Amino acid sequence: MTSPWDSRPRNDRFDAEAGEPAMQAVVTAGNGDYDVLECREVKRPTPGEGEVLLQVLAAGVNNTDINTRVGWYSSSVTTGTDATSTSGQMADGGWNEETPFPFIQGTDCCGRIVAAGRNVDPGNIGARVLVRSCMRKAGFQSMDSIWMGSDFDGAFAQFVTVPASEVFPIHCDWTDAELATIPCAYATAENMLYRSGLARGEHVLIMGASGGVGSAAVQLAKLRGATVTAVASAAKSQQVLAIGADRVIDRNEKLPQHLGEESVDVVVDNVAGNTFPDMLAVLKRGGRYVSSGAIGGPMVSLDMRTLYLKDITLIGCTTWDEPVFPNLITYIENGQLKPLVAKVFPLEQIAAAQREFLQKKHVGNFVLIPPSE
Repeated sequence: MTSPWDSRPRNDRFDAEAGEPAMQAVVTAGNGDYDVLECREVKRPTPGEGEVLLQVLAAGVNNTDINTRVGWYSSSVTTGTDATSTSGQMADGGWNEETPFPFIQGTDCCGRIVAAGRNVDPGNIGARVLVRSCMRKAGFQSMDSIWMGSDFDGAFAQFVTVPASEVFPIHCDWTDAELATIPCAYATAENMLYRSGLARGEHVLIMGASGGVGSAAVQLAKLRGATVTAVASAAKSQQVLAIGADRVIDRNEKLPQHLGEESVDVVVDNVAGNTFPDMLAVLKRGGRYVSSGAIGGPMVSLDMRTLYLKDITLIGCTTWDEPVFPNLITYIENGQLKPLVAKVFPLEQIAAAQREFLQKKHVGNFVLIPPSE
């Protein structure tokens, strides 16, 4: 019996024979600039054993998609995500191994189940679902994971196949575009807060609070009853306050001057860069720093005395823990979250969407809509 985890993309899977079902998709040809994004007709996938076929209703745009395309995850890259541009395939450009170019990116998916493979209950056909895009192929006892849209074909297409265990039916009045903002950004933020153990009454500092992960973290921290200080540009401060932040500090200001040293229980960060020492300075003794990214730059300055003399815990977060995605489904169905759709683009305008995304003038998430059949 073949597990759905065993299959890897084949370079010939895009070549449809005459009469075979086809679909529109964005194929990423390799590491590089926007010209490696090829919007064209490709072979429609069929669900294998243990898989379902989804019609993609909406797909979110994330830093992850751009980072993978440009090869930012390579250890040879030392700049922030908005300064990276490369060409040619990089052997260590993927998260776990060489990225399987050419392939279809797209980490966020709101879809509808339209077919089921062998050994899958067909009872959910027709259901609207969200895909848990970070998948624990060896179970939750292992940290090994693979990602839809980075390790295998994703949602920048009209259809996608995924393991049936990774789709979650959802019942709410949100639009498809609103639901497509959830998987990567909100699960990453929920995972960070879950692992940090953020508790009611604690003070949390959220860096990059106007972005997808940051704005999600603001809402999710308030759900936990925390006091939220957010860092964002002055132009976005009112929007960040509107989603629940108790205070917003301009990203160009020095944190210790505004907060005081040892004033924060938890720092939630996906920025890093040259602000890293200030984040540790404002942490209380025994505080927790949790990171899911480094859009401001992966190379930081760490005084080890700050780390050990203050008993600080550093927590890295990539692979999502088991309660994270079910928690999000519950929050949405209970009306506890607010969707933040910054802008919607048709799928074929993916390059325009990513260009505007990198300008960082928006609050929330961008979404792509594939053509309907």
